[in-house]
Amino acid sequence: MAEPMDWNQRYVEKNTPWDSGEPSMELQRVLQEDWFPPGRMLELGCGTGTNAIFLAQMDFEVTAVDVAPLALEKARTKAAEACTSVNFLEADALALPDLGAPFPFVFDRGVYHHLRTVDLQRFLAVLAKVTAIGGYYLTLAGNANDPAPADVSPPRVHAQEICAELLSLFQLVQLREFRFDGVVIPGRKDAPLAWSVLLRRKS
Repeated sequence: MAEPMDWNQRYVEKNTPWDSGEPSMELQRVLQEDWFPPGRMLELGCGTGTNAIFLAQMDFEVTAVDVAPLALEKARTKAAEACTSVNFLEADALALPDLGAPFPFVFDRGVYHHLRTVDLQRFLAVLAKVTAIGGYYLTLAGNANDPAPADVSPPRVHAQEICAELLSLFQLVQLREFRFDGVVIPGRKDAPLAWSVLLRRKS
């Protein structure tokens, strides 16, 4: 298992290459395909709220959680400046509080690919609790097919590992390669190879 990360310290140090300040282009692509209508949704690992605010502006009723208080402070400020309502909560994605009924749509950009190395079974239990039967889960994850050095990229996962780990709970709707946009490695922009994984919760 990987050692727990001090995510708040990453924000203190401004060591957050994933935080582009722009909504994920891959998330926008999936929404444009109209797999599901706007409704209640949960974002795991929302960071400074860029995607959560975008989703709220797209008429989703957004609950967004993150473990880093500094990230959430920035997220709440950004939401207020955008005159947008998002229910931001400080919580560990492996130990969520009661969030009410399961959500028809759950999203994460880079949570699954990290937590699978920390405690996969606990993360699967969380997904089982928060995703409504028939609901959708979209995760954007680092891709093990990336030829770039692994030490300068997000955590990576193989397609067969995604299937082995997630298809006990979900039906695979779409598995697509894309590149993370807006990633800033010190001194340069980067576009790591990634997986876009859209799944639907089994009954």
